[in-house]
Amino acid sequence: MNKDYKLEEVSKLIRKDIVYMLTESASGHPGGSLSIADIMTVLFFKEMNIDVNKINDPDRDRFVLSKGHAAPALYSVLARKGYFPVEELATLRKTGSRLQGHPNMNDLPGIDMSTGSLGQGISAAVGMALAGKLDKKDYRVYAILGDGELEEGQVWEASMSAAHYKLDNLTAFIDNNGLQIDGNIEDVMNPGPIDKKFEAFGWNVLTINGHDYDEIINAISKAKEVKGKPTAIICNTIKGKGVSFMENQASWHGAAPSKEQCEQALQEIGGAN
Repeated sequence: MNKDYKLEEVSKLIRKDIVYMLTESASGHPGGSLSIADIMTVLFFKEMNIDVNKINDPDRDRFVLSKGHAAPALYSVLARKGYFPVEELATLRKTGSRLQGHPNMNDLPGIDMSTGSLGQGISAAVGMALAGKLDKKDYRVYAILGDGELEEGQVWEASMSAAHYKLDNLTAFIDNNGLQIDGNIEDVMNPGPIDKKFEAFGWNVLTINGHDYDEIINAISKAKEVKGKPTAIICNTIKGKGVSFMENQASWHGAAPSKEQCEQALQEIGGAN
């Protein structure tokens, strides 16, 4: 794709891919995929040290989508970066496709960790960051977790380890959209206060608007400056961001749009094709 695209235009393209993929597959998770589109755009199109021509470069930055059900967002950025043909996005969740409901590192280039069982992705990210320290590498590890995912105890075991080993090469983004499949996170199993919990576990904590590119970029920059602590960036986001009838609706956590809804969503998102 055009490397001169502005981040906003890239995000719109990612969102359109997400809606299109889910319509074609008639299943999947639009809400939490759309809410992380801006974070993913900044990471893959501005911040991360990655090269599609050096997929296994030992010095590359790593990315782990701990909330693996948001795979459509990951598939879109990887395709748009050139890891595989954009046309393949239409095969999401279909028999024989490399693009299944959760990322599989054995099937698709550009995926650093297979995820799906919530809580396990951040644990893998901690392991990658620790390996980087032991190997004296300069790469950084980025992970995205869902706010509902914080209800998993394994997240806090991993967080404790990350602080214990002073993994300042690890940055975790919390997609704080307030909703999970069963409703409001505060009603299902309240993980708050999220910032105080991470602080108590020894992390550097930042809170930002997860749809503001400047805030995302500045937070990543600040995380790089911190020594001796991992950083958690709590991103206040809107589930279903960019599509009016999906925004802030828990019912769109795991439901695919119809053809008519797809057309409406694509018009609302706008931007280049």
